[in-house]
Amino acid sequence: MIDLGTGPGLLALGFAGYVGRIVGVDPEPAMLEAARRAAASAGHALTLIEGKAETLALDIGTFDVVTIGRALHWMDRDLTIALFDRLVARDGAIVICASFSGTDGRNPWLDGYNEVRRRWSPAKLWEEAGKGTRTHRDLPAFFRCSSFQLMELVTVETSHLVSVQDLAQRTLTYSSSSPDALGDNVEAMLRDVEAHLASFSRDGVIAETIVSTAQIVKR
Repeated sequence: MIDLGTGPGLLALGFAGYVGRIVGVDPEPAMLEAARRAAASAGHALTLIEGKAETLALDIGTFDVVTIGRALHWMDRDLTIALFDRLVARDGAIVICASFSGTDGRNPWLDGYNEVRRRWSPAKLWEEAGKGTRTHRDLPAFFRCSSFQLMELVTVETSHLVSVQDLAQRTLTYSSSSPDALGDNVEAMLRDVEAHLASFSRDGVIAETIVSTAQIVKR
């Protein structure tokens, strides 16, 4: 399996128990370092490549599963389709994954959480992230006139308890509020996020409803 735009490796490591070999690709060194630490902590082997997916070496080979999380909207459409043509094994699949806090009011802390992120994120990156969300969701247009087609959409909804600290740290996994984007403001933003979350927490934890989706794409 190869995970494009792997970030801190959350998606790649989530599949670790079900595949034989995992490769993660990301252009940000800080994200790759986080993925490396996470893989070591979880006891999984994870091969990491620094760079953009569109520039992967021609001899990298083919993969049974190509996963993408919050990254497709950053990738050049034509170059990415060409990449899929050579990267996906004959009977392989692309799995475009998304996981997000439910926006139907069951996470009352969410609007303020995103507002804090927006205040600390560089304006240009926040605007691009907003545009990227729309592009990410328009998958039929992305794959139109290619050899790939959308198949099954898998949706899973879960609820769990998450610590205020872990929820604050999650902000650093978004490209618009990553350590590279924030620079010297990382700790200040984390304090701001934790201050907002404190009023919604009980004993330092918050209930969260999560919606996860996986769009299967095949030839």
